[in-house]
Amino acid sequence: MKENQLKKRIAAGKACFGVISPTVDPIICEYIGWLGMDYYMIDGEHGAITASDIVNLVRACELTGCTPLARIRSTDPKLILQFMDAGVMGVMMPTINSVQDVEQLVEAIKYPPIGKRGLGPVRAADYMQGPMSQGEYVQFANAQTLVMPQIETLECVQNLEAICQVEGVDGFIIGPRDLAMSMGYYDGPGHPEVKETLDHIFKTVLAAGKFFGTVAGTPEQAQALIDKGASMILNSVQGLIKVAGKNFLKARPE
Repeated sequence: MKENQLKKRIAAGKACFGVISPTVDPIICEYIGWLGMDYYMIDGEHGAITASDIVNLVRACELTGCTPLARIRSTDPKLILQFMDAGVMGVMMPTINSVQDVEQLVEAIKYPPIGKRGLGPVRAADYMQGPMSQGEYVQFANAQTLVMPQIETLECVQNLEAICQVEGVDGFIIGPRDLAMSMGYYDGPGHPEVKETLDHIFKTVLAAGKFFGTVAGTPEQAQALIDKGASMILNSVQGLIKVAGKNFLKARPE
């Protein structure tokens, strides 16, 4: 079990930058890590990522000191267990709407007494051959792993104050596009009502002593979010390639 450098940096009050990616290629993880990103979010919701892919993606992240995280498609504890046992150090869970949803997430990620995660001689535990005793490992793992429900529906926003009180939650990641669609705006989150809702989310989460993260496409957008208290700034591998590629192609003759 590695120390979670992302969690450590957030606790120190520093904003962290990273990407989300649906690829199964660990070389992309290495690119991102050597670039200097703080974290790499394995997208197991929109990506066709299997249990056998996870280990190599995590290994590639660890090689460069980039914290491996995952978005997992379901709160199914057996599915989450496969990601955690491979060495993923935090989970961003989509489609969270209620206190019960969050409680199930915490139970799947954390070992007792906080949760119900099963313990085995697996990679995350150094195959139970590392320097820690079982009791030391369980305590250490619970302290290192990140629980991050994703806020992307109006129902979640309506239940947010209660959700913030669930023990074991570290922070929240906001998905503005899906949130906008749940509010009836299908063309994007640029509407005043959506922006007001986002500000309400930011303030509610921070008031509860949790951190929040969300997406930014430009340095200017990232700075504006940091000014509002964001701890995690998220882009996509596709987005970075798109922006860099379009800028590069500007010099191509027609």
